[in-house]
This record gives sequence, C-alpha cells and structure tokens, in this order.
Amino acid sequence: MTQIGKVYLVGAGPGDPGLLTIKGKVLLESADVVIYDALVSAEILAIIPNSAEKIDAGKRMGRHSLLQQETTALLIEKAHTHAVVVRLKGGDPFIFGRGGEEMEDLIAAGITVEVVPGVTSGIAAPAYAGIPLTHRNYSSSVIFVTGHEMAGKYRPGVNWQAIAQSAETIVIYMGVQNLDRISQALIKAGLAGSTPIALVRWGTTPRQQKLIATLETIVAQVEIAQFSAPSIAIIGNVVKLHEILGSHDLAAKISE
Repeated sequence: MTQIGKVYLVGAGPGDPGLLTIKGKVLLESADVVIYDALVSAEILAIIPNSAEKIDAGKRMGRHSLLQQETTALLIEKAHTHAVVVRLKGGDPFIFGRGGEEMEDLIAAGITVEVVPGVTSGIAAPAYAGIPLTHRNYSSSVIFVTGHEMAGKYRPGVNWQAIAQSAETIVIYMGVQNLDRISQALIKAGLAGSTPIALVRWGTTPRQQKLIATLETIVAQVEIAQFSAPSIAIIGNVVKLHEILGSHDLAAKISE
C-alpha cells in the first residue's frame, strides 16, 4: 500500500459542541474517515459529513468496541487509502486519552501525524459547575491524576501520599469506581476527612450533575445518589466556591 494520507489526533472537548476548536471543526468537515471515541457528543458527530466513513472505537468500563491495538492498526490502514484521517478523542488527546501511545505507533509505522489539542474535561467540567481550580484565596496549585490505573503500567500505582502533599487542588479522572480506595489513601496521606470534594458527571452537557461532599462522606453519598461514570472529581477548598459560583452553572444554561 502507498501512503497518501495523514492522521489527525483531534480533541473533541468535554461534550459542549461550542468547546470544539475551530481547527478541529474544519478537519471534521473535510475528513475522509473519522474514528471516534465513546464520549464524543452526538452534536459533534453530526458535524461529520455523510460522505465520510465513521467508525466507533469507543471504550467504556467493561465494553470495548475496538481494542487499542486494533484501533492503531485501523488508523495505519486508513492512512494508506485516504487523505484525511481523523482520530476523534474526547477531551484532549494527550490528557489520559492514549494519544501519545497512538502517535508513537503511527510514527513508528511511517505515518504523518498532527495533534489538535482539545479542552479537557478536568478543566471544563469544574468551570461549568462553578468550581475554579485555582483561586488566590484558596489554591495556587492544581494536579491532574487518573483514578483508573492500567495493569502492567510503567509503575505499580499512583503515589497518593505524594499527590496529597503536592497541590492544593486535586482533579481525578475516571476515579468513581475506585473512590473508596482513593479517599482513604488521601486521608491516610494527611488530608482531613472534612476536605471538600465534588463529583461532576457528564460535564458541560445538558445532563451535567454535581455531587458535593467530603472525603469521609463521599462514598456513602455516591451510593445514595447512584452517581456513576463518566465523572470528574475535584478535591480541595476551591470546591466551597460552588455555593457562590454554582448559581451561574453554565451547563444549566445550555439546557434552557
């Protein structure tokens, strides 16, 4: 096969179609093939022209449309037969999106790749819920961490002790399933059980929901509310600001 195409790793943003970058929109409108993830919103998928081939490569807990290796192989195959191949990923490709892994494999296969960053849910979901990640009176540092660890990764696990001592605001992706273990680890590492925590589900979309609790009460509150993925967790005193800023919840305005 003769390579004629290029692969674009495009961040679709967190859900609100208004947060898709202009460059990402232009690429979707001109794509020959779009291989997309599970969390890409229907409104963004609607931008893709009918002439383009659309392939669902979405991964959700316990359900995989395509294995990671199959997705990469498919990207390589399509790059040899199409000019514009878009790998459309929720949020930002390089923030817990395996974009780095895919880019490595594509370059190794001799495929030309370009990354188009997207707005990550770890920033957007708290903002739409009225929770600033930094604030002069509450937090001058923020750290992003995954709560869903891959077996056989480069290290045995997240060092929650170091995380607890590294920043005043902690943002956890994909952490709902392991929230009991994570909250206990952070308390053991020195965070007070009364430390505020917010969960934001389906951030930036009309379905957005938030749950406010503390590290010592969050697990029970999740069970009562039946709160589930996809959710972002925000830990720290900035969560207190939702009482003031949450009345201007941007997600609520979307659905009006």
